[in-house]
Amino acid sequence: MGTFLILLAEASAVGSDLVEEAAGEGFGFNTNVLDTNLVNLAIIITVLFVFGRKVLGSTLQERREKIETAIKSAEKRAQDAAAALADQQQKLAQAQAEAERIKQAAQENAAKAKESILAQAVVDVERMKQTAAADMNTERDKAINQLRQRVVAQALEKVESELRGGIADDAQHTLVDRSIAQLGS
Repeated sequence: MGTFLILLAEASAVGSDLVEEAAGEGFGFNTNVLDTNLVNLAIIITVLFVFGRKVLGSTLQERREKIETAIKSAEKRAQDAAAALADQQQKLAQAQAEAERIKQAAQENAAKAKESILAQAVVDVERMKQTAAADMNTERDKAINQLRQRVVAQALEKVESELRGGIADDAQHTLVDRSIAQLGS
């Protein structure tokens, strides 16, 4: 519409210039402004309608096609985005299920490891008790053997000292019998 008004204004200006030039040369134009403007307008409107319709129609058609293409592209992107969102949500749900499964497995493994460690600790404590008892028995036996050896050594020393001092035969037999009895027990 703005282009039409500009063309109309230019046609008016050109027409008025032609009228002024023709007035001095003797060529006759219709100087009636109302008549000339209507004729000029009819010519301009006809030219615009004939030639402008094709240009304007093709421009509008291109614009319409671009808009339709943009709308279809936006709809396709929206569908793709919705599909991608659904896919990512499904992957998120799968990842959460996998994380829950891993967490459950870790808890089960921790419980099994705890039970295993406790059972091993019980076995180790029992083994330590048995080792300690065996060590105590061995040490007690060593101590008893050492005491026996001392008793025997002391008895022999006493016997030797009495023998040197001279012992009666009865006392000597009694001492030997007692020493033998002590060694036996």
